[in-house]
Amino acid sequence: MRYVWPVLAAVFGIAFFATLAVTLIRARRRKNLIRELTDYITKVQDFDTLPDMGKISEGDFGILQSEIYKVVTILREEYSSERGQKKYMSDMMSDISHQFKTPLTAISIVTELLMAPEVSEAQRLDYASKIESQTDRMTWLIRNLLTLSQLEAGVLEMKNEEIVLKKLMDEIAVSLEVMAEAADVSLEIKIPGEIVIKGDKRWFGEALTNIIKNGIEHTPAGGHVSVSATQNNIVSCIKIADDGKGISPEHLPHIFERFYKAGNDSPNSVGIGLAMAKQIINNHGGRIEAESNEGRGTCFILKV
Repeated sequence: MRYVWPVLAAVFGIAFFATLAVTLIRARRRKNLIRELTDYITKVQDFDTLPDMGKISEGDFGILQSEIYKVVTILREEYSSERGQKKYMSDMMSDISHQFKTPLTAISIVTELLMAPEVSEAQRLDYASKIESQTDRMTWLIRNLLTLSQLEAGVLEMKNEEIVLKKLMDEIAVSLEVMAEAADVSLEIKIPGEIVIKGDKRWFGEALTNIIKNGIEHTPAGGHVSVSATQNNIVSCIKIADDGKGISPEHLPHIFERFYKAGNDSPNSVGIGLAMAKQIINNHGGRIEAESNEGRGTCFILKV
């Protein structure tokens, strides 16, 4: 798993050089470089057929492509006898390249528009804002991919502290208040004050936040999201339920998979929040499952 980091670092470099190419708008050639880079990312998904080194670009993009080539070559050699690890790395590269195609394409299109001589100053500012938005999206994606990969590898240290669940949930509710109000969704907390669990407050709060956000996003205006909890001598059970759209039976088994998007997902959804939540709960020695009926809402059940 430790070889995930060089790959993610290389991809972070992709975002940096893509942004650099856009900001240095002096020639139309930058659009072709972005297209070449997008094609290159796609090709390095295949560990058995690497791109021809003779076709690598010159300049900074060429250096970046060369470094990616070296990293993938090392990974291929290291995992030649470990098929499971090799598949993991291949899937990760596939996920990354797929998620990067959309923002890179958007940057390429807007860059071409930005270079047009008849573009007004107001339009230029608008195009620059769109480019900034897409680069921010890539940066956010890289950070979350890195975090998820660290969680999957078990290299993130989890504290073992006492967490007063109601207090944690009250803090989360405050942080999501604006989001819930904007969606016209009420957030109800029904947690006894005496429930205390063991874990890392920051990361456990991250998991709960991701699940509640998911509920708010998939609940229509006027709906409700509720959080309740019970505890006995063996386990603490937390239920996060909404009366939203629900999840169809064919999608339900896959909702915790990285980048999986069900048919009713928001267009802006990346599909990483629930995967991260599940991994955090797993790292706390717990488990999470979901029950849902289309048109009648979804209930996430956490046991820790």
